[in-house]
Amino acid sequence: MALIYPELLGTYGDGGNATVLVQRLRWRGMAAEVVSVPAGEPVPAGCDIYLLGGGEDEPQTLAAEGLRRNNAIARAVGGGAAVLAVCAGYQVIGTTFPAGGKIYDGLGLLGIETRRSFEAPDAPVPPRAVGDIVVEPDPSLRLPTVLGYENHGGRTRPLPGARGVPFGTVRVGLGNGIPAGTDGMVHGTVLGTYLHGPLLAQNPAVADLLLSWVHGELPPLPGPPEVDALRAARLRALEIA
Repeated sequence: MALIYPELLGTYGDGGNATVLVQRLRWRGMAAEVVSVPAGEPVPAGCDIYLLGGGEDEPQTLAAEGLRRNNAIARAVGGGAAVLAVCAGYQVIGTTFPAGGKIYDGLGLLGIETRRSFEAPDAPVPPRAVGDIVVEPDPSLRLPTVLGYENHGGRTRPLPGARGVPFGTVRVGLGNGIPAGTDGMVHGTVLGTYLHGPLLAQNPAVADLLLSWVHGELPPLPGPPEVDALRAARLRALEIA
């Protein structure tokens, strides 16, 4: 697992996603290792899964600049690697994103664009999305309800003709913040979403989906029971049947 630029894209604890992936492999008797890639260092092209987290505007632009110079992630995806990108990381793997009043180029791994708003220029800027988010994943992913929290000011939409499916339909929260009522995007072995949590700690089925993309079908692994209890408590609190 490659944890990309954790000092830039680690504001919301998304590095915990790497811990979950490694542990779920080890519980199955499989070797696993996390490679932390500091900003400024070349991204290795030989990892199985690449993880990008959330961060503020300036760190996000620095991360995008570094990743554009080193096209390793795109090459790795072409060779079968998977990507999980959360919040700022999700925006960075799209085509363009806003920061500091400017628009920056992303990596183009997903056919999405992000702006502060897609309304008319004279319309008020929409408020920041902060709080719980609950998503019903696209049926093709065969996942249970996904839980997390969001904290972002961007609005993200697919480009015309973009390939892939939304990560899911939002039941609580904002997600992409577009009329379709979706969060994230999935294309091939690339998954982008606004869900923090860390996402995989609350949703181990998503972790196993990512692992299956690079390791094939895995032996079933229930629980852990603490996560099951947490999920049940959050669903009750949010009044989700």
